[in-house]
Amino acid sequence: MSKRIDLRPYQAAAGKRFRLRSHPPDFLPDGASREKAAEQLERYTSRIRELQERLYAQDEWSLLVVLQGMDAAGKDSAIEHVFSGLNPQGCQVHAFKLPSDEELDHDFLWRTTIRLPRRGHIGIFNRSYYEEVLVVRVHPELLDRQQLPATLATGKIWRQRFKSIVAHEEHLSQNGTMVRKIFFNVSKEEQRRRLLSRLAESDKLWKFSAGDIEERHLWDQYQQAYEDAIRNTTTKEAPWYVVPADRKWWARTVVAAVIAEALESMDLQYPVVGDSERQKLEEIREKLEKSSL
Repeated sequence: MSKRIDLRPYQAAAGKRFRLRSHPPDFLPDGASREKAAEQLERYTSRIRELQERLYAQDEWSLLVVLQGMDAAGKDSAIEHVFSGLNPQGCQVHAFKLPSDEELDHDFLWRTTIRLPRRGHIGIFNRSYYEEVLVVRVHPELLDRQQLPATLATGKIWRQRFKSIVAHEEHLSQNGTMVRKIFFNVSKEEQRRRLLSRLAESDKLWKFSAGDIEERHLWDQYQQAYEDAIRNTTTKEAPWYVVPADRKWWARTVVAAVIAEALESMDLQYPVVGDSERQKLEEIREKLEKSSL
């Protein structure tokens, strides 16, 4: 595939080297334009559709795509533009809202684990188990609903959850589920413009929630929580990509590039039909050609 996007500027560095400020929300590489991005997006989505068919036919690997970001960061828009052309039989999107009572009565990974993609499938998590080290960290009172033993609900819980997440994703990768995580890095000013847009257009009012404004007051806390989560959970097997989200048209293209590269790394092939099976199929074909039914 020609004119690939260099994904290295978007991949998060592991450990203390990672700083969110090193990934500007309005970053554009030299020569990028809306028109070129549209062409690249079309090529990437076409390639993803082709590779999805192989993934489904081979039935060995699965791909989990985790999407995280502040409200109005563009996650829904990216899902619509990057994944809408895929075969729905082999691609599922799960949006995780506030946990139910049943989900709260299990460990924090349970509700997403039961939604993991099966072999041959692509699973998209619109928000995920990372909410447990993001929104719950910014709102620690939410821990009370989880009814954890007091000896466990301590200041160490975030480090413990980072370790659990890394172990979980390592387990997935060792069992044929490739994990790619994408943070939509939108600026506070761009989010303000998008929220105002929702209020100005009647067909977008349903997207607006008063809670979005309340969460804006906690912007700095969320940015610190995201930085800490990404720093502690990006690994070679399950890397984080920090996508500049101030321009939706560029964010979508980068997301498509991440997905295409992940699928291509699997070296997906259609199942090979052996000689004996091929002979049987040839005999069936001949009978069908001669049949008047």
